[in-house]
Amino acid sequence: MKFIVSSASLLKELQMIGGIINNVTTLPILENFLFEINNNKLTLTASDLETTFSTELKIESAENDKIALPAKLLLDTLKTFPDQPLTFLKKEKNTIEISANNGKYSVAYVDGNEYPIAAQITDSKITVISSNILFSAINSTLFASGNDDLRPVMSGVFFQFDTESLKFVSTDAHKLVKYTRKDLKTDESAEFIMPKKPLQILKGILQNMNTEINIEYNETNAQFSFGNSILTCRLIDGKYPNYEAVIPKENPNQMNVNRMQFLDSVRRVSIFSNKATYQISLKIAGAQLMISAEDFDYSNSAEERLDCDYNGDDIKIGFNSRFLIEMLNGLNCEEVKLSMSLPNRAGLLTPIDSIDEGEDITMLVMPVMLN
Repeated sequence: MKFIVSSASLLKELQMIGGIINNVTTLPILENFLFEINNNKLTLTASDLETTFSTELKIESAENDKIALPAKLLLDTLKTFPDQPLTFLKKEKNTIEISANNGKYSVAYVDGNEYPIAAQITDSKITVISSNILFSAINSTLFASGNDDLRPVMSGVFFQFDTESLKFVSTDAHKLVKYTRKDLKTDESAEFIMPKKPLQILKGILQNMNTEINIEYNETNAQFSFGNSILTCRLIDGKYPNYEAVIPKENPNQMNVNRMQFLDSVRRVSIFSNKATYQISLKIAGAQLMISAEDFDYSNSAEERLDCDYNGDDIKIGFNSRFLIEMLNGLNCEEVKLSMSLPNRAGLLTPIDSIDEGEDITMLVMPVMLN
């Protein structure tokens, strides 16, 4: 086996797929990248058994071969090189010699045939979506997914495709986000739950990309294809809760307020809240919103007033400030609407402006009982 590749190109691709590799793994070969040469193509693969990420580089080599090389050692070495051609040459005693401008480096390899193979997706459906829409969907929902091992279905993002729209939903039972694209649809209805880890990796990659993403899925796996890259992952097994049932339909009390002013006030006031509950109080009357917090254990308290546009009865409602901050951070609009019914019913946060045509975002946050 022999091939020549640019150090910068190789590093870029390995860093992209390297997020899949776990720091601790029960299968030692998963600490390696798989290098596979076939018809002038170098395919690079990383896997953690649940998720497999592959990408391709063009090289000049007529050979067909595959080996597994240690990921950390390779990444640490490549980071130190200025861009230059590197020659990889297979030697005796299961080693690969890497030749650079100023030196040679020997690395032990493992037989590539021992590397796990990505799941083949059969009886699948395909949806095509632009990278910026998929990024917005992941970015808007991922933070609201749960971390409870006892409720694994809530630890991912629910993809719900039908003939009218595409919906992306996440919840941890305290907060919920529903991101809808009414300008996109599929011929057949489909539902699946995507795990958090592959979505975090996709989010980082799609942020600076402008391309079409092919999403292929069946009952057990999903595959995202873009450019020369393919990410395949196992879906979360289970039925997603009926999220529509918890979204209140009647919300007569509605407040419009500047998002950044609201966010800054909540951040400041929450510093004075109880560190066990992070409870803050919103008292809305007329055109004024009063945000307050109190920590009785340390006699700390704070309150701020903001101007707002309010329609409804005077109301005092409590929220966990961390959830409000996460939600307000997840929006890009100038003004937000907070819709409420009663102090013991969920509040709905929606953007008023700066959303794409066909885009709809609804964020739900459960209230807390005020002391």
